[in-house]
Amino acid sequence: MPKPIVAIVGRPNVGKSSLFNRIVGARIAIVEDMPGVTRDRLYQDAEWQGREFTLVDTGGLDFAEDVITAQIRKQAELAIKEADAILFLVDAREGLTSIDQEVAGVLRRTDKPVLLVANKVEQFDQSKISYFDFYQLGLGDPIPVSAAEGLNTGDLLDQLITLLPQPDEDPYPPDTIRIAVIGRPNVGKSSLVNAILGEERVIVSSIPGTTRDAIDTPFERGGKNYVIIDTAGMRRRKKIDLPTERYSVVRALRAVDRCDVTLMLIDATEGVAEQDKKIVGYAHEKGKAIILVANKWDLIEKDDKTMNKFERKFREELPFLSYSPILYISALTGQRLPKVLEMVDFVVEQASKRVPTADLNNLIREATQATPPPADKHRRLKIFYATQGGVKPPTFILFVNDPELMHFSYQRYLENQVRSTYGFEGTPVRFFLRRREAKD
Repeated sequence: MPKPIVAIVGRPNVGKSSLFNRIVGARIAIVEDMPGVTRDRLYQDAEWQGREFTLVDTGGLDFAEDVITAQIRKQAELAIKEADAILFLVDAREGLTSIDQEVAGVLRRTDKPVLLVANKVEQFDQSKISYFDFYQLGLGDPIPVSAAEGLNTGDLLDQLITLLPQPDEDPYPPDTIRIAVIGRPNVGKSSLVNAILGEERVIVSSIPGTTRDAIDTPFERGGKNYVIIDTAGMRRRKKIDLPTERYSVVRALRAVDRCDVTLMLIDATEGVAEQDKKIVGYAHEKGKAIILVANKWDLIEKDDKTMNKFERKFREELPFLSYSPILYISALTGQRLPKVLEMVDFVVEQASKRVPTADLNNLIREATQATPPPADKHRRLKIFYATQGGVKPPTFILFVNDPELMHFSYQRYLENQVRSTYGFEGTPVRFFLRRREAKD
C-alpha cells in the first residue's frame, strides 16, 4: 500500500531543504549509481520509529526568482490537496512575516494535520523568546528545531508519526495485477486505459490535465484480475501552472507505490520528458516492473530503420532501464494494443521468478571462474554462497568476505550473467552483500 505523504511548506529560505535532508538522512539511499537516474529529488522515503512515509520538499518546485505571495499560497494549497500531513516551516531567526500569515490562513482551513515548525532556533533554553510571535498563526505550539544542526528534529518526528494515517486494507484479491499508467500530459494515458478496457471509463480530452486524480479501474481478462491506475494529468486546463505540474508528481508516486507494473507512456512524436525520467526513476528504485510504451506510433513516418532508431534514442535517454521492453502502439487506432496486457503478464511472471539455490550458486561459480573479481590492494573479493531472498523485484543475497571489495562494474557483470540465463526482462534485479568469514 502507498506510504503516507508528508509535505514541507513555507516561504523561501526558511530551511525546507535542510529539514528535508535532515529527516531523510545525510546519506540518501541510492539503489545504484547509474547515469540517467535523476538525483534532484523533491521526494524521498523516510522512516521513524518503524513508520515509513514519503517526504516532499516543496522547495524543489522551481519558483521564479521574484517569488510572490500568491505562489507561496498556491504551494500550500497543493500540499493540502496531496499530502496526508504538513510541516509548516517558519524562520525563528527572522520572525513572523506577512507571507507566513498568508500560508497559515490557508492551512487553518484544512482538515489535514499541520505541525508548525520554528526552524533556526539557536538557544533552546530561551527558545520560546525566539518564536513567541508565531503563536499568532493559530496553528498550535510551534515546535522549535535547528535543521542545520539536527537539534530537536527527533521530537518533531515523534509528533509527526502520531498524525499519519494507518495503512488501509487491500480491497482487491491477492492475485490482482496492478498497472500504473504514467506519463506527462496529453501523451494518451486515458486513451490507452479506455482502449484496454474497451469502454469509455475515463474521460478523454485533448486538453492536458483532464484527469484530475488517480483513477482505479478493476477489470478481468482471460481469468486474471487487474487494476489499472490512470494517474492524474500534470497541468491545469486553462494554463500551464509550473508549481501544480511539478507537485502533481506526488499523485504518480502513490500510483507507483501500489502497482506491480508501471506503463511509462511516451509520446512517440515528442520523446522522453525530464519529468518522465524522475517518475520512472522512482519506479525503478522501488523495484517495480516497467514497460516503456511509445504511443501515437501511427503518426510517425517510418522506414525499415525507424524502430531501431527510436529504441537507441530511448536507451540513451533512459540507460538505467536497459531491462525494460519497449512497445510501439497507437491507443487511437488499436495498433499492437493486445501486446500491452500480454507484456504486463510476461513481466509480472519475470519479476516473480525464483532461481533454485543450487542453480544460482553454479551460475555464480562459473561466472567468477570465467571472470575473477578484480583485486583491491592485494585483496580479492570472494563469493562464498548465493541465495535468492525475494521476488518483485528478484533479490539475491551474496555472502562474501568483504562487501567493500565488490566493485559496481563487477556487480553489473554478475547481474548480466543472471539475466542472460534467467531473463528477468522488465524488472530490476537487486543484489545485497553480507559479510561472512571463510570456513576452515
